[in-house]
Amino acid sequence: MMTKLFGSAVYGVEAITITIEVDFTKGISYSIVGLPDNAVKESLQRVESAIKNNGFIMPRERVVINMAPADIRKAGSAYDLPIAIGFLCGSGQANPDDVSKYIIMGELSLDGTIQPIKGALPIAIQARKEGFIGLILPQQNAREAAIVNNLKVYGVSHINDVVAFLHDNTSIVPTFVDTREEFNNAQYNFDIDFSDVKGQENIKRSLEIAAAGGHNAILIGPPGAGKTMLAKRLPTILPPLSLQEALETTKIHSVAGKLPENSTLISKRPFRSPHHTISDVALVGGGGNPAPGEISLAHNGVLFLDELPEFKRQVLEVMRQPMEERRVTISRAKVSIDFPSSFMLISSMNPCPCGYFNHPEKECSCPPGMVQKYLNKISGPLLDRIDLHVEVTPVKFSELSGSTEGLEKSNAIRERVIKAREIQTERYKDLDGIYCNAQINTQLLREYCQLDTASQNLLKKAMERLNLSARAYDRILKVARTIADLAAAENIRTEHIAEAIQYRSLDRENWGG
Repeated sequence: MMTKLFGSAVYGVEAITITIEVDFTKGISYSIVGLPDNAVKESLQRVESAIKNNGFIMPRERVVINMAPADIRKAGSAYDLPIAIGFLCGSGQANPDDVSKYIIMGELSLDGTIQPIKGALPIAIQARKEGFIGLILPQQNAREAAIVNNLKVYGVSHINDVVAFLHDNTSIVPTFVDTREEFNNAQYNFDIDFSDVKGQENIKRSLEIAAAGGHNAILIGPPGAGKTMLAKRLPTILPPLSLQEALETTKIHSVAGKLPENSTLISKRPFRSPHHTISDVALVGGGGNPAPGEISLAHNGVLFLDELPEFKRQVLEVMRQPMEERRVTISRAKVSIDFPSSFMLISSMNPCPCGYFNHPEKECSCPPGMVQKYLNKISGPLLDRIDLHVEVTPVKFSELSGSTEGLEKSNAIRERVIKAREIQTERYKDLDGIYCNAQINTQLLREYCQLDTASQNLLKKAMERLNLSARAYDRILKVARTIADLAAAENIRTEHIAEAIQYRSLDRENWGG
């Protein structure tokens, strides 16, 4: 007798339906075919213990479990539950009538308890696409999968729950999530705010510009100046996620296993801050079974690299292509997987190893040439992809000891950012893949960032007097375009150019002494 049921495999951020065939013939042996990895092969021991420990009988026959398509590698422990149900249905201990109408996934403990899995959301999306009635999966993943409408999601916590459900189809109530209501209620619920930061009004302004144009930024300043504190508050002023963006972001976190238990749609833009000891694979993604890295987990959000020069140079260099293409491709011998990685890069650094170069009060103790050597740890091509270089100075005691009343809150800044983004959306509506000023190329720059004579002369003088490098020219124009959008100005004016020039500190030839 043969029983057919269905599971799912996750590749990248998409799922592929897996047909699981359990065939009983004469003999005594168990085998799994269809390119399983070690975790799948080990499922036989977990399945046998779970079946015996719950009063069922493990069939003493020759059982072949085929997982098709056979040319796709099956990995992980999430196939335990469908294999166990296949054993029970094939041996007459569970009702097999409706089992093929559902996708079944879950890891089994030896006592029959069902453990959570990764990738529940893409599995649910694929199940709905292929017309399955419902999805049976661990209770901890039920709310995540229930984001998908027109699909019944049954959360189970024990193998006995699944057997009972197959018997009467009424013992488990489908999980329901009002996605839009929960999404809208949580969008603006932040624990931190820009009004928490005393002083640093110029830095707040620069981060507002970065948020409005989608620009990458680097904050340069001594220890304790507030660089990290300011960077962590950047997501509070970014435009809220759209439902489509939230779905993309949630799929990535689901595949990586980073969603908390019983969570639903990610409603806030992600903020990822990896330690400087991170490897290049952990940053961009990869591994034997390719998984998303930090740049993909930061998709539609912020990637914050604290103490940028302390990161290994090789790690930083692998970011260059994903920053340009806004996706990363992980290639292996038999598979090539794309992960989206459209993020804002915000980084911080001390100006020198001791941290006090250009400090208004403390003297730098670094030897001659050390400042430039420290800065050279960051390659020119990477700096070329960072539009704003912002110098952060320590907060004065008078500002630090003052009241926080009257300080501008994040929601007020966010409103201005949203209006500026709306202007850019309208401007680039006919251009595929371009949504903000940071994404425009040199050709579009000449079209949308035209200067009048006064602005052109100001930029020329600044480049000559400050010894700005050639790469600073395009960056200044992009940032000036964003500043003009924040001011709702149709054309770039001299005051916009003047402010944009301030944000190119590291391009000055004599900056490092």
